[in-house]
Amino acid sequence: MTDKKKTPDQLRSARWFAPDDLRAFGHRSRAMQMGYAPEEWTGRPVIAILNTWSDAQPCHAHFKTRVDDVRRGVLMAGGFPMELPALSLSESYLKPTTMLYRNLLAMDAEELLRGHPVDGVVLMGGCDKTTPALLLGATSMNLPAIYVPAGPMLRGNWKGKTLGSGSDAWKYWDERRAGKISDADWVDVEGGIARSYGTCMTMGTASTMTAIAEAIGMTLPGASSIPAADAGHIRMASESGRRIVEMVWEDLTPRKIQTRAAFENAITVAMAMGCSTNAIIHLIAQARRAGQDIGLDDFESASRKVPVSANVRPSGDTYLMEDFYYAGGLPGLMSRIKDHLHLDAITVTGKSLGDNIARAEVHNDDVIRTVETAIYAEGALAVLKGNLAPDGCVIKPSACEPRFLKHTGPALVFDDYPSMKKAIDDPDLDVTADHVLILRNAGPQGGPGMPEWGMLPIPTKLVQQGVRDMVRLSDARMSGTSYGACILHVAPESYIGGPLALVRNGDMISLDVDARTINLDVSEAELAQRRAAWTPPAVRYERGYGWMFTRHIKQANEGCDFDFLETAFGAAVEEPSIY
Repeated sequence: MTDKKKTPDQLRSARWFAPDDLRAFGHRSRAMQMGYAPEEWTGRPVIAILNTWSDAQPCHAHFKTRVDDVRRGVLMAGGFPMELPALSLSESYLKPTTMLYRNLLAMDAEELLRGHPVDGVVLMGGCDKTTPALLLGATSMNLPAIYVPAGPMLRGNWKGKTLGSGSDAWKYWDERRAGKISDADWVDVEGGIARSYGTCMTMGTASTMTAIAEAIGMTLPGASSIPAADAGHIRMASESGRRIVEMVWEDLTPRKIQTRAAFENAITVAMAMGCSTNAIIHLIAQARRAGQDIGLDDFESASRKVPVSANVRPSGDTYLMEDFYYAGGLPGLMSRIKDHLHLDAITVTGKSLGDNIARAEVHNDDVIRTVETAIYAEGALAVLKGNLAPDGCVIKPSACEPRFLKHTGPALVFDDYPSMKKAIDDPDLDVTADHVLILRNAGPQGGPGMPEWGMLPIPTKLVQQGVRDMVRLSDARMSGTSYGACILHVAPESYIGGPLALVRNGDMISLDVDARTINLDVSEAELAQRRAAWTPPAVRYERGYGWMFTRHIKQANEGCDFDFLETAFGAAVEEPSIY
């Protein structure tokens, strides 16, 4: 146990349990109703365990029992555990998109912590939006918090071939469309691509965001890389339970950990990991909750300096997260990019990042490359700007064909996903591999919720000709497991009248990743005429949560948080009254 800064009477939970009054009598009485004795909570930190398990969340299937390992750790360290179920956002099942509900989970987490008698929290998440959502809520509440990542699933297998989440789904779907695999093969791929509980085992959004949580300092060292089915994951969960009790006594809160230096570390690690494009949106939102001014320029700066060192699909061509863990995991990778990190940044261990990775080693130089042997010379992401995206857009150059890094081609425009999907399978579609496929009205408001539609399918007639990549442009997001020359997050979005709304079929679009530009080759006079003739699309929602969402969601370059949830929106919320 570390030296205490707090005394038992200073615990937040003491407001509920300690007073000699009628209200506290009710709190103590109801605790005893559940079978607890006063000795179990008196003078002990109450630790919330926010658990995002559900029957509709395959990535978190093990959380139903893994929570007991966290609870065991809390009890060992002298705390009183209190499991609180939180909204579960399954990337696989929740429609129209989990991004519509990221902020709802963030609100859920913040208010669960505010309204209950808790002193610290263990956050259990992993599937794409659960990591940023839980951290957003915990950051705003600012109680001592530690994150327990779900961990990646085991690598997939089909006929002796290794399968990677998402990436091989897209690959073999194209093979099926091209008539190269059978329906029976396809069913076998379905059964072999996800063989255990845990998150996607490619470097998708889930592994990106848990690595970012570790790089910021919100997990135990190495926690983000441990496979979900590994016994080490059980030990990590228990250790997290023990550590949060100490963090409460030390009053080590997210705001003390999440400095600008911590977020710069996260951006650096994301670039070296070959991260998901979604990292930009979530990191900007989280930094703003922590009171840090992080934006697209910070990503662009890191992209120019930090090469992709993790040879993990989809940026890499062979390895998966299980291999990454065996090769040394995130501590191993960070040990190879130390010159780009702020090693004095504090973490949940109470120690610096430098201390945490001091003994880190790399056991496979092909999986975790050196800076000199990196798989891509610059960072995983590039931020583009121009008259088509005045507020920016993003591409993942490490995962697309090099010939598209500088490209000019005619636009083929779709105003919605159904019309695009129907046209893609038309054998008479007037399209070539040089076209730029455009999907609009798929942004934060237009989607709504900015669905992962950005990896537009290659037209079937081109797939049958052997085409596997082409330039695709949208205000949508895409799965971190996706790949290809997909330009995403165009801001401002087309639904609110951004320049993407003005593009017409046949317009020439020029892309230059090295110059970081994306432009519509149409005169300003012509664009002004089109803008004057543009009419807004129909309203998406007229009531309910969706109505609130569309009125308060910010654009992609601002992190897609609700305006009223950002720290700068107003004064901090006071502690609840207890009468």
